[in-house]
Amino acid sequence: MRIAFLGLGAIGTPMAVHVARQHELTVWNRTGAKATAFAAAHSCRVAATPREAAAGADVVITCLPTSGDVAGLLDGPDGLLAGMGRGGLFLDCTSGDPETTRKIGARLAPLGIDFADAPVSGGTNGAEAGTLTVMVGGTDAQFQRARPVLECFGRRVEHMGPLGAGHAMKAVNNILLAVNLFAVGEGLAALAKSGISARKAVEVLNASSGRSFVSETLVPERVLSRLWPVTFRLALLDKDARIAAGFLDAQGVAGPVLHLTSALLGQARAALGEDADYLAPIQLIEREAGVELRG
Repeated sequence: MRIAFLGLGAIGTPMAVHVARQHELTVWNRTGAKATAFAAAHSCRVAATPREAAAGADVVITCLPTSGDVAGLLDGPDGLLAGMGRGGLFLDCTSGDPETTRKIGARLAPLGIDFADAPVSGGTNGAEAGTLTVMVGGTDAQFQRARPVLECFGRRVEHMGPLGAGHAMKAVNNILLAVNLFAVGEGLAALAKSGISARKAVEVLNASSGRSFVSETLVPERVLSRLWPVTFRLALLDKDARIAAGFLDAQGVAGPVLHLTSALLGQARAALGEDADYLAPIQLIEREAGVELRG
């Protein structure tokens, strides 16, 4: 199968590696040197424009920062629509917003192009291992058509509902991640300041009912170790939380906890900058508490 992959970021790059192992792949990236290096390493073709990437492809996959970025690739002489033909399949793995996704779908449907949102969860480790969870929005027929492609990098590929449902699910997932991030950071800071070992507190927490992905994986590997790797930008988590808050509003759900979490992310982003990792808010909590969470 001929597949075009657009967007070689921290998640997109390892996803594209898995696709290249199973299909004839063409890649495109805003920073052309990155696409050229990827193509050389993985024996695939590099395209100079989105149009060139999409031309002749059976499937187009995008993995970009926002839905607006995806919409921005559609038009113009070098845009995706200039290269895609009727019968194509367009899968958007961006962590996007449902409203923009539905607008894109409304444009593509009269052109005979199947479009589904398929955001992923599992981080860079999951992308490298090919074990991502993929949340798909679209028709049953589109899901069945997309599934074999998405299984290149996804261990669990779930049909969530109509177009936009995948992006809604991903946004809620990520804001719940943020809730746990702030809550675990605050709770551990208080325990450590009282004299309780941060590592012992995490071990007990993870054997108790308050455990979460943040406490079980992220804090031991990245916080207690003091490694603080940059794997996912706080700015993107903030974007996802804003999408989730807007989704709650659209459904008529007040959501005071999630709206507060979104506001806290915005404040942390303003304090830490656009390049900060998404776990950096725990560093702010440590700083304000005057304590370090060490193993």
